[in-house]
Amino acid sequence: MIPFNKPYVTGKETEYIQEAVASGKISGDGIFTKKCHTFFETQLGFQKVLLTTSCTDALEMAAILIDIKPGDEVIMPSYTFVSTANAFILRGAKIKFVDSRTDHPGMDEDAIEKLITHKTKAIVLVHYAGVACDMDKVMDIAKQHDLFVIEDAAQAIDSYYKDKALGSFGHLAAFSFHETKNIISGEGGMLVINDERFEQRAEIIREKGTNRSAFFRGEVDKYGWVDMGSSFLPSDIIAAFLYAQLESLKEIQNKRKEIWTNYDQAFRGVLDEKHEVQLPCIPKFATNNAHMYYLVCKDKKERKALLKYLKENGILAVFHYLSLHKSSFYKANCHGEELTYTDFYSDCLVRLPLFYELTSQDQAFIIGKILKFYR
Repeated sequence: MIPFNKPYVTGKETEYIQEAVASGKISGDGIFTKKCHTFFETQLGFQKVLLTTSCTDALEMAAILIDIKPGDEVIMPSYTFVSTANAFILRGAKIKFVDSRTDHPGMDEDAIEKLITHKTKAIVLVHYAGVACDMDKVMDIAKQHDLFVIEDAAQAIDSYYKDKALGSFGHLAAFSFHETKNIISGEGGMLVINDERFEQRAEIIREKGTNRSAFFRGEVDKYGWVDMGSSFLPSDIIAAFLYAQLESLKEIQNKRKEIWTNYDQAFRGVLDEKHEVQLPCIPKFATNNAHMYYLVCKDKKERKALLKYLKENGILAVFHYLSLHKSSFYKANCHGEELTYTDFYSDCLVRLPLFYELTSQDQAFIIGKILKFYR
């Protein structure tokens, strides 16, 4: 079976983990955590970053930082992972879901403004497949209505909007280093802070509500409980693994883009024009970080048949998100939203195997089988 994903290991991960262990400090904020922070702040231009144990944790920190309270409304896409919504549900927010675009599973930026009320506090956008939302449009709406913007950039490492890194636009942003992402640490995430008023408090929330970080920098003579918080910082062992990946970022990305391009060159002009299959759309303002390659079938029946056919031929392809607005948890809060394109992608999208060690022979086999299915 050709797997959907296979975590790639550069070879330096265990070396750096041993180095972290030998340093005598394997809890949070050790030498490799600092190396990772420096990388992101210098290489990608983020104002301040904090590694977290997951992207979910980073989103939960963001919800606390913007002071979400019961009754606040938060606008976000329905076609996303449940963590995007859960982080704000936990603080008592009401979620207002936005439909997907006609040409892309990402959120329809033109559908945001009509959902804004006097209770709206934030827009949480998701850069689906690492492809940028229209950030000028979103930021203009947020500025006009005095709203916070949080980027769920879980899939968006090394992706850009008009030459500026995703994750550097919103007041806050969250990244994932789960084993299914381009750059991994098994589990892991990162909070990006682009608004200086949140910098000090973010450190406190991440350290169980204490000013422990300031204490270790010698800024206070003792540390105590000064705010709400939790244990959001990862072990330095996780950071050591991540730093080895970051050193190979360019190599990993080049390989993934090569695989993505092979798929696209084989299918574009064939599946889309002859068989009504929707292929990935990269707007002119966005770059492609090759997080995933997907096909959107004509209907649910076609997708089911394609997935079954590929599995029978030793290829594991998968579908993606189920519409959050139709989830059993949310139904009690649903007010009859019709999100046509969200449901369409939920029913029809297929993700193809894409990982660093996918061989050209295996990819040619996958491509051949898909073309044969449609012939």
